[in-house]
Amino acid sequence: MHIILNSYGAALQRDHGNFLIKTAQAEQRLNPGQVRSISVGKGAKMTSDAVLLAIEHQIDVVFVDHSGMPQGRVWSVRFGSVSDIRRQQLDFFYGTEALDWVKALVSEKIDNQLALLLTLQIDSEDPLRRRINRGIRAMEDYRNKVKALDETRLEDAAPTLRGWEGAASRKYFQLISAYLPEAYRFERRSQHPAADDFNALLNYGYGMLYGKIEGALIRAGVDPYLGIFHRDGYNRPALVYDVIERYRIWVDYVVLQLCRQEAMTEECFRWDGKARMLDGLGKRILIQSVNDYLAEIIQRNGLRRSRREHLQLEAHALARFFLEYSPVKLPSEQ
Repeated sequence: MHIILNSYGAALQRDHGNFLIKTAQAEQRLNPGQVRSISVGKGAKMTSDAVLLAIEHQIDVVFVDHSGMPQGRVWSVRFGSVSDIRRQQLDFFYGTEALDWVKALVSEKIDNQLALLLTLQIDSEDPLRRRINRGIRAMEDYRNKVKALDETRLEDAAPTLRGWEGAASRKYFQLISAYLPEAYRFERRSQHPAADDFNALLNYGYGMLYGKIEGALIRAGVDPYLGIFHRDGYNRPALVYDVIERYRIWVDYVVLQLCRQEAMTEECFRWDGKARMLDGLGKRILIQSVNDYLAEIIQRNGLRRSRREHLQLEAHALARFFLEYSPVKLPSEQ
């Protein structure tokens, strides 16, 4: 279970050994053994006793902004970066193998996008099917260029990789927009601020995913601030921006299905003068949909686990990867 405090005046406190959620409408008591995470939004509050209860049970507490992006978190002192992992992480950061890691990451992201587009192609009629097919071929070309890139160091290859990744993503979102019901179509991918309903949903969903990935990395002992491809985010968890590329497709799929089913009504959104925002009902629908999707059991890497468990297992696998890393020297460095 995930506690989401995103309505003004909502409060979470400790009641003996339980959590007590108070809103203007009702009160609810929860055993901490049932709770996996707590998200606290603007206008909500959580007492220090409730925070200590969460720490006692190793429950991740995340404070988020209006778009669902984590702004701060509290976790048990039993979590945190293990020094050996962090040292190896730094070695990899500056090592020659980082380029191969990033190429694999970008290729996987494009492959995930292609897989989703293939499902839309099957479900579409001409001429959209033909348009999707042309877009798929163009994106495959970008992916093949990424795989074949012949460079030695990441810093030299990064601008080219970002260009190909961006071009593939623009094509991908153009096709997603063409597939959507007319009310949800959009001109371009807009982040902060969102210009339309689809991007408002996507931004909030990505914000949720950022928080879950950061928490998974911290629990695995990996430093989320030492990014590999995203190195320029001062005082931001840059590695989260790397790792999320593998999982963005999960949020893409959930948002696509909500829009396709026209599950979001006008009261799910609001315009604040600068951006299209999710309102209370919209947040509740999206949060529940994303959490249900992450709880679904799937086969991945030979294991049947929930997507959330796969995410944590893969964070631990990344920690082992860093621990086992041994730098390879270029001929000129030997």
